[in-house]
Amino acid sequence: MHRLPLAVRLLLLMIALGAFPAGAAPLQAQWEFRLLPGDAQGAAHPGLQQWRAATVPGSVHTDLLAHELIRDPYVGAPEAELQWIGLADWEYRARFDVDAASLAKAHAELRFDGLDTYAEVTLNGKPLLRADNAHRTWRARVEGRLRAKGNELQIVFRSPIRTLLPGVQAMPHRIAGNYPSPYGDEPKDAMIGNFARKPAYHFGWDWGPRYVTAGVWRGVDLQAWGAHRLTDLAVRTDALDAEKAKLAVVLQVEQDAVAGPVAVDVEVRDPDGRSVARVQRTIELKAGRNSVDVPVELAKPRRWWPVGHGAQDRYTVQARLDGSADPVLAREQRIGLRTVELRREQDDKGGQGFAFVINGMPIFAKGANVIPFDAFPARVDAARLRQVLVAARDANMNMLRNWGGGYYEDDAFFDIADELGLLVWQDFMFGGGMQPGYDPAFRASVVAEARDNVRRLRHHPSIVLWCGNNEEETAWKDWGHGRDLKAADPAFAAKVWQGYVDLFGNDLRQVVSEDGLGVPYWSSSPSNDLDEKANDSTRGDKHYWQVWGNPALPVQAYLRETPRFMSEYGLQAWPAVATVDQIATRAEQRIDSPVIRAHQKFMAGEGNTRLLHYIELGYGTPKDFEDFVYLSQVMQADGIALAALHHRASRPYTMGSLYWQLNDVWPGASWSSVDYFGRWKALHYAARRFFAPVAVAALRDEGSTRVRLINDGAALDARWRLRVMDVEGKVLRRREQAMTLTAAGVTDIGTYADAELLAGADPARTVAVFELLQDGKVTARQVVGFVEAKDQVLPRQQLTSTLAIDGDHYRLRLHSAALVRAAWIDFGALDVQVEDNLLDLLPGETRDIAVRGPVDLAALREALKVKTLNDR
Repeated sequence: MHRLPLAVRLLLLMIALGAFPAGAAPLQAQWEFRLLPGDAQGAAHPGLQQWRAATVPGSVHTDLLAHELIRDPYVGAPEAELQWIGLADWEYRARFDVDAASLAKAHAELRFDGLDTYAEVTLNGKPLLRADNAHRTWRARVEGRLRAKGNELQIVFRSPIRTLLPGVQAMPHRIAGNYPSPYGDEPKDAMIGNFARKPAYHFGWDWGPRYVTAGVWRGVDLQAWGAHRLTDLAVRTDALDAEKAKLAVVLQVEQDAVAGPVAVDVEVRDPDGRSVARVQRTIELKAGRNSVDVPVELAKPRRWWPVGHGAQDRYTVQARLDGSADPVLAREQRIGLRTVELRREQDDKGGQGFAFVINGMPIFAKGANVIPFDAFPARVDAARLRQVLVAARDANMNMLRNWGGGYYEDDAFFDIADELGLLVWQDFMFGGGMQPGYDPAFRASVVAEARDNVRRLRHHPSIVLWCGNNEEETAWKDWGHGRDLKAADPAFAAKVWQGYVDLFGNDLRQVVSEDGLGVPYWSSSPSNDLDEKANDSTRGDKHYWQVWGNPALPVQAYLRETPRFMSEYGLQAWPAVATVDQIATRAEQRIDSPVIRAHQKFMAGEGNTRLLHYIELGYGTPKDFEDFVYLSQVMQADGIALAALHHRASRPYTMGSLYWQLNDVWPGASWSSVDYFGRWKALHYAARRFFAPVAVAALRDEGSTRVRLINDGAALDARWRLRVMDVEGKVLRRREQAMTLTAAGVTDIGTYADAELLAGADPARTVAVFELLQDGKVTARQVVGFVEAKDQVLPRQQLTSTLAIDGDHYRLRLHSAALVRAAWIDFGALDVQVEDNLLDLLPGETRDIAVRGPVDLAALREALKVKTLNDR
């Protein structure tokens, strides 16, 4: 990611500060960093003890990279040689001045929004605070400790590995961790990640590298104030329907030692900016913290809806004390009015539903899981967040799950989700293994972290669930973590489990209940909220990894697993060759090359064997690396489409399908549908079809095809059509019928045996085409083969393509003389957007595809490649 030079950033910051009154502003400072003098890593890395310019927010890795002191952590295979960074202690310092107006105020505070992680902070040579949680906001009062010129803030970051390892090694029996380091920086039998309140993925995951970071990863603010300040504004919805909204604007006001009155002014503006409510009153403040409820009523409220179900209207609520616009006396929040329910109705077979209900309407959740967008979070800007979230919306998703092994996203993420109508399932930041919830200090730190983040994010209408953790309960109950510890030390195992229940069953539930403004809480994913069974298809949410994981069942097994809500399932694929070119030379682009293995984190680098297994099951052996990439994406798209359509066709028993995963943390092999650079994989184009509001689910398994028509919206009239044809286009059977599609539901057409459809035709040269037509146009289609793709007899070289200018974009016209499967349009590294991709074309069909981008026609024509299954 491109960054402006330090001097330019500081100048822009100074300009921006002019818009702030003297009461509150980001800390205007020049930052530097160095390896802490005397650190053991100094001998192997001489010269790093001298001060160098640093970027804040940032991390030590990105600062070292900016000074060309390390290789790019993403290019080639540098991971092993960079593990020393996480074993070192680092020091940052900031020098800053304070204006006279701020110094004159009675109170002042420094706020640190992100210290990663074990930090000792001093101000002007005196201790200020000690931090041990990267997810918390840390505050320190500094009145009387500031001076007009030459303040110096120093932060020493201790290695989390060296800090925690002695205590972990001293444990007679250890709780289960996640991914052991292959690099020797940490013993494999004494992993410290579960004991650190630091993003778990920094210690490595099966889709990303191990870079144990340190630094000031979020902003630092200085705030000064007089007798009182407004510290928070929240809007509680007490009643909401189409006719009326009853709200309470809840203000948190901090008053100094002398009690007194304050004028409070609350105004609500509608989505068009018009003032629709205003309340003014005088309240008496007591010394210390005050909570003030200001009731507000709105007539005919414009409610916020998930995308596809209504508008994303938002109101603006502003509160001021004493009529001031000073940031310490004024707050403003943009909110959406909506109700949220996690409906869990019992069924007559002992199961229990799992459905999100927004404004009284059950919503089938369509989407994916989100992981961190970079190994170094400060490099992620709003533009990258918007690129990926818009891609999710454009693929007809309406929900994203923010997975628990990363960090709590910036407000920008949720602002964009609010705008786009994307529901957010938000995990607390626990990625797996087991936590030391039996430690009171650990629990207290987590509760403080949870309150910080719930209060920071609770005004976002997109957030519809807070979930305690990812996979900890199922790991304990199903993976052997609990069994093994019970066998080794039953008393300690009981203590660990009780700590789990205390933390995830009680503490976090209480935080959400008190501060979450009515958003439901769920203790773990997958779970039935601490019921006996954790990963149950009949109750709660489900993670299903028997396909891809163990025992690596074929993708047809997706059709035999029908959950109440599928919150994880996935298949891997490599990103486009243009993305691989950013990390590996063409000579290195081999399935077994060291660089390619370094960017394949599944099975500690052996994951390409699993990927090849799935490719060969359905598509045959790749000819070369480029073919391997192409087939991996086709396999991923086809397999996930099978599962997602099955989930949607099982509504209302199943009410959600979130595949693993939407995005990437770096360039490499993963389960994502959008790669690190924002390029869509074949899966993402397929998702736009299988998550479309109206879709055909024609799912073949064990010699028969069940056909259902899916409709997310109001009832609609349409026609469905079946054509059985050979690969040259001869129609062997045809059926067409008018239908009224069920509103927000599924219309079952029937089940067809292969023998019935084929009627003696060659299965290798025949397909069944199921289509939905509206106003005479095909709006949904599925082509069903009767053999694996590798066994289909497809005519070669049947596709022709032409490129031409068409108004403000280019038009790519594809024409097929015979059946063409999985046509993939590729323009290499050119920065263009292709309207549609991964296409099946029927014999004689012509498709026009819009292509947009700042590229001339000649360059487009030269770069164009179209790969198909026909040409293998």
